[in-house]
Amino acid sequence: MGLIHTALVVSDLESTLDFYRVLGLERTHDFELDGVQNVYLGSDDTDMELQLKYDPTSTDAVEPAGIDHVAISVESADQAFEEILEAENPDVVMSPTDIDPADARAAFVKDPDGYVVELVEYI
Repeated sequence: MGLIHTALVVSDLESTLDFYRVLGLERTHDFELDGVQNVYLGSDDTDMELQLKYDPTSTDAVEPAGIDHVAISVESADQAFEEILEAENPDVVMSPTDIDPADARAAFVKDPDGYVVELVEYI
């Protein structure tokens, strides 16, 4: 038994793909089911994936309620933070900061639908 993926509903598939590509995630596979596009993103560093669910006919606003954040491991929190700011200009929740109890340095930004994304570097 193991953790496989986390699924996020998104309102604009291409802008969301662009955002996560800057952070090093690449499309691993995808499929369509009942008109909903399901796109999986991953990296060579882990078997866990992020699933993006996109319904091109939906006019409902995406509500990230109940999800505190999605964490992505990066080599350098400062570098990843600067790269995402330059490429995507996301809302910043927290600039890179040392999180001593977790032996980590992390920054928090929002993706295009408002999901908080933690860029975490273990030190």
